[in-house]
Amino acid sequence: MEFFRIRRDIPFMKHALALNAFSTLAFVLAVFFLVTRGLNLSVEFTGGTVMEVAYEQPADLGAVRRVIEGLGYTDVPVQNFGTSREVLLRLPTLSGQTAGQQSETVLAALKVQNPTVELRRTEFVGPQVGRELVEDGLLALAMVVIGIVIYLSFRFEWKFAIAAIVANLHDVVIILGFFAFFQWEFSLAVLAAVLAVLGYSVNESVVIFDRIRETFRRQRKMTPAQVIDHAITSTMSRTIITHGSTEAMVLSMLLFGGPTLFYFALALTIGILFGIYSSIFVAASVAMWLGVSREDLVKPGTRKDGKDGDPDDPNAGAVV
Repeated sequence: MEFFRIRRDIPFMKHALALNAFSTLAFVLAVFFLVTRGLNLSVEFTGGTVMEVAYEQPADLGAVRRVIEGLGYTDVPVQNFGTSREVLLRLPTLSGQTAGQQSETVLAALKVQNPTVELRRTEFVGPQVGRELVEDGLLALAMVVIGIVIYLSFRFEWKFAIAAIVANLHDVVIILGFFAFFQWEFSLAVLAAVLAVLGYSVNESVVIFDRIRETFRRQRKMTPAQVIDHAITSTMSRTIITHGSTEAMVLSMLLFGGPTLFYFALALTIGILFGIYSSIFVAASVAMWLGVSREDLVKPGTRKDGKDGDPDDPNAGAVV
C-alpha cells in the first residue's frame, strides 16, 4: 500500500557526512548534559513515600497538586489510581522527616482543602529499592542491545548490526539528554518508553536493511550509496503511513493523557522522531561508511540446477 509513491530516488547519502556531523554534535551534547546535570530521577529510583488518598467525590487533581506545592514539594506526581475518587501521591524523601511525618503533614493539608479526604495507605520506598531498579533498568537496556546485535548479525551482516546499535544508542542517549537538560522527571514509565523506542528504532532499521539487500540483488550497476538511496526512497511511503499513525496516537497521549502519561508520551515522541532520523541518516550511513557491498549480502551458492554461482543471478553458471 503506497499512498506516497516517490518516482525518483532521493540522494540521502549525498548529505550523510553533514548530517552525521550534526548527529555527533547532538550525541556529545546529550552526554555532556547527562554528566553535568544528571537525570531528575523519580521516587521509584531515589526512594520516598507513596500515599493513596480517597475522596467522596471525583478528586480535583489540580487542587490537590496546588496543596502539595504549597508544602514545598515540586514536580510531585499526582494521579488518579483505580477510580476518579482515589489519588496516588509520590513524595520525595525529605531530610529530618520520616515517612510517617510526611504523610501526616500532607494529609492534614489535604483535609484543610477538603475535609472528606481519607488516607487509604502509605508506603515507604527505600533507597536500596531505587538502586536495584536502576541496576535492573541498565541490565534490561544491555540485554536489549545484545539481543539486537545477535539478531542482526544472523539476519543480515555484522556491518548492519554495528550500524543498528550505533543508531539505537544515538536515540537512547538523545532522549536521556533531553531529560537531563530540561530536568524532566525520569520515572519507570519513561524507562519503559526508552526500551520501547529501542525496539521501534531497530524495526525501522531492519525494514531499510532488508530493502538494501533486495536492491543489491536486483541492481548490479548501482553504487552502494545509490542502492541505499533507492532502498530508503522505496520505503518512504511505509515510513510516512506507519510513523504518522503512531505519532498521532502518541501525541494524543501527550496532549490529552494528563500528567500521568505526559513524560512517557514525551519520551516516545522524541524517540520516534529521532528513530526515523537515525534509521536513515545514522544506521544507513554508518553501514555505508563500513563499506557494505553486494558481496556482503548476496553470498555465492549452488543453483537449483546444480551449477555454481549466485542463486539470485539467472545468468550465473551459464556457459558463455
